[in-house]
This record gives sequence, structure tokens and C-alpha cells, in this order.
Amino acid sequence: MFQHSLLVKLEVERLNRKRREEEQSNVIKEEMALQQQQVEEDEHVYTLDEALTALGFGKFQYLVLGYAGLGSMVDAVEVMILSFIGPAVKSQWGLSSTQETLITTVVFAGMLIGAYFWGILADNYGRRKSLLIVAIVTTVSAFLSSFSPNYISLLVLRMLVGTGLGGGPVYGSWFLEFVPSRNRGMWMVIYSTFWTIGTILEALLAMIIMPRLGWRWLLALSSIPSFAALLLYIFTVESPRYLCAEGRISDAHDILRKIAVVNQTKLAPGMLVSDQVTELDEEEELLKPRANKIFNFKTGLSSSLMLLSPQLLRITLLMWVVYFGNSFAYYGIILLTSQFSAGENRCFSVALHVKNDTSLYTDVFITSLAELPGLLISAVVVEKVGRKYSMALMYILGSLFLFPLVVPQNEALTTALLFGARIWFIGTFTLAGVYCPEIYPTSVRSTGCGVASAVGRIAGMVSPIVAVQLSKISAVIILGDENLQSKDSTTPYDFDLAILPILPMLSSPVLHKTALLAQRSSPAGEMILEETK
Repeated sequence: MFQHSLLVKLEVERLNRKRREEEQSNVIKEEMALQQQQVEEDEHVYTLDEALTALGFGKFQYLVLGYAGLGSMVDAVEVMILSFIGPAVKSQWGLSSTQETLITTVVFAGMLIGAYFWGILADNYGRRKSLLIVAIVTTVSAFLSSFSPNYISLLVLRMLVGTGLGGGPVYGSWFLEFVPSRNRGMWMVIYSTFWTIGTILEALLAMIIMPRLGWRWLLALSSIPSFAALLLYIFTVESPRYLCAEGRISDAHDILRKIAVVNQTKLAPGMLVSDQVTELDEEEELLKPRANKIFNFKTGLSSSLMLLSPQLLRITLLMWVVYFGNSFAYYGIILLTSQFSAGENRCFSVALHVKNDTSLYTDVFITSLAELPGLLISAVVVEKVGRKYSMALMYILGSLFLFPLVVPQNEALTTALLFGARIWFIGTFTLAGVYCPEIYPTSVRSTGCGVASAVGRIAGMVSPIVAVQLSKISAVIILGDENLQSKDSTTPYDFDLAILPILPMLSSPVLHKTALLAQRSSPAGEMILEETK
């Protein structure tokens, strides 16, 4: 009896032990299942860069490129038109050389204001809202300027045009944020071709319109691209990178779905994660030395303070030097090409329909064509040679074409030298546009590029003033009297262009240091350094 009870007890203990082992095994299996599920979920978590890379560059990005490129064309058209309307208005209204120069200067003054304002607006309230306001301001003021009854109203309206044109960098930043990181530099160069297309089309339009209908019709017809940008705005979407930075993950995910549908690809299952925490930590670090506690991240002042933080200060200053020197040379070439062809004493009176003034449009058209090989070279070297080395080399080559103009040259050689210089300076201009958005973090990208562009606009303001004053000085130095200028001589302007290479030559040595500083100041510094080398 006792033995039987012992056997029963042992059997019960065995069964209990077996049950406990089974329960423990089930718990372990459940934990493993949960771990496996977590692993699978972790595998389906992806960043915006990973999503864009998976979606590729397809039809959606081409549409974004087309709209952003249209904005770049608007900028080019309204800048190129300055080469034509200044002499025409001077002749019709009897303006002085200083008054003629102001027509150009106020446009760049407006760009200076707009570049700073639109950059802050885009970083704090979204790229898309900025694009709308830019399109409205540019379209309305550009069209109304063709009806200007007097000189003052023309200045005011053209300054408003310049304010709208200051939003040009927003188009570039907006496009860049839809592009996968691979070959981003090449696509930004392709984006820059729209600027060149705009300059060529404006020269052709001026060649047709100016001798027949005059400068008012040229202004009116030149506003068509900006009007088209306003109409097509309804098809634009907000930048997913901006939405992620703002913590609007669901909205960013919806944009990615649209991209997948248009590109006929599939968005990977899983969850989009934001770098918002990294962005906020970065902003706090950039603002820490200077920001007052009453400032929040939504203020334009805080965006500006980030650019002046210890981590970004030297980068910001170096980019200002690059943009100033580049713009001084590039816009100087554009604005002075017309003066080489026309001469100070030739009048662009539309009423007289002067036939030989067509040489102006021909020369501007020829030098504009120089940008095509310049862009082709940029597209090749931007990925193979790198941003900074390409810019430095192009600065040197462009300067070599301008230095001979310190000595009077005949018209054919002058046009050839300007053609060669413009090849290289459109390259530096383009590569700076690629380099600047990459070197700034998302939180201050539009502000950083906008302020750098604003500094470049200062160079655009200074360039025509310097040209007018130095043309008088050079005439006195070389001819002994500024009134002795020959209408067929390029002598009064050679001294002007001779100084154009100076600032770009000073800019090129800073590029290598800029990339090294970017490595230290950005959370993604190693990637930036690799992309910009």
C-alpha cells in the first residue's frame, strides 16, 4: 500500500514537472515569436533616403524637375532681359548712364531681399507655400512693368520682380529633396540647364521683338513663363523631406505613395521613420551659443542664428565668398556683353528701327550658347572629379579667358573670349548650386542657400555700377578723355572685365576647407564630405 502511494506521488510529480516544462516551453516559444515579429518589423522600418532610393528617379521626379526648371527659366529670362531693356529705355526716355544702371541694380536689390525672405519662409512654413507666393509676386510685377508710365514706376515694379526672383533657390532645394542621393549632383546640373535654356530663348525673343515691337512687348511676353509656373502650381506637392523634418510622417508617407504610383513602382511595406529628433537636436546644438530662450524653431531669426553658430559660421562665410565672386563675374559678363556690342553712344530707339542693333542680340545669343558645353562639362566632372576641385579648376580657366581683356581687342576676339569665359563660369555657378544645398542640414537648407544667394545678388548690384564707373575711368586712362570713346571700340569696357576674375580667383582656395568643415559640423558629415570631394 505504501509502495503504491509512493508510485502515485512520483507519477503526479512527473506529470506536474512535464506540465511546467511544457508551460515554460510555450512561454519561450511565445517570447521567440514576439522577438521574431519585432525583428520583422524592424526590417520594415525605413528612412526617407532609403524610400527615395527604392522608388528611383522616375516619371514623378521628371515632372518635379520640369516645374523646378520652369522656375529657373523665369529667373534666367528676367535677368537676361536687363541686357536689352536698359539701353532701350535710356534712349526712349533720355536717361543718364546712372539712371540706366539703376534699372539693373534695383532688380538685384529685390533679389537680395527676396533670397533671404523666401529661404526663411520655405524652412519654416514649407517649400510649396513659398513657391506659390514667389510665382504670384513675379508674375504680377513682371507683367505690370510692361505698362510702366514713367521711370520711377518702372524701378518699383522691377524691384518687385527681383524680390520674386529671389525665390529661385527654393526651386532648387525643393527639387533636390525628391531626388535619391545617388547621382544627385548630375541631376542638379541637369536642373541648371533650364537656366541656360531661358537665357537662349530670351535672346531669341529679343532678337524678334525688340526691332519690331519694342521693350514693352518684350517685358510682357517675357512674363509668360512665370504665368505658366503660377498655373501649374496646383500640381505641386510638399517636399517629403520637409514633412519628415516637421514630424508629419503620415503626410510624407502619402507623398511617397503618390511617387510610387506615378513611377509605377511599389513602396516597401513597413513604417517610415523620421529624423525629426536628430534635426531638433541639431537645431538646439546650432542655436545653443546664441539663441535666446524666447526664440523658437519657427522664427526666421532662429534660422539665421543657426547659420552663424560656431558649427556653421565658417562654412557660411566661405559660401558667401564663393557666391559673391561667382555672381560678380557671371553677371558682369552677361551685362557687359551688350555694352561691348552696342557701345555707349549707340541708341536703341525702337522708333527708328536701327538695323545694325541686331548685332547686340546676336552677340548675346552666341555667348549664351557657351553655357551648353559648360553644363555638359559640369555634368561629367561633378561626380568623377568632385564639387570643390571642379569649381576651383573652372574658376582658374574662366579667369584665364577674362584677363586678356585688360588689353583692347577686336570684336571677334572679344566675343570669343567672352564665350570661353562663360563656359567655365556657368560651370562654377552650377556647381555652387549643387554644393550649397548638400552642405547645409535640412533644417536650414533653404535659409542657408537663400542667404548665400542674397550675397551673390549683392555682387549683381555692384557689377553694373562698377562697370559704368570703370568704363569712364578706363576711357580717361587709355584715351585721355571719356568723351573720346569710339562707338566701334571696346576699349572703355576692357578694364571693367579685367577685374572680374579677381574675386573668383580668391574664392577657389576656400573650397577644400569648406568640405572639411562640413564634416565636423553636420551629423551626416562623412557622407557630405564623400559626396563633395
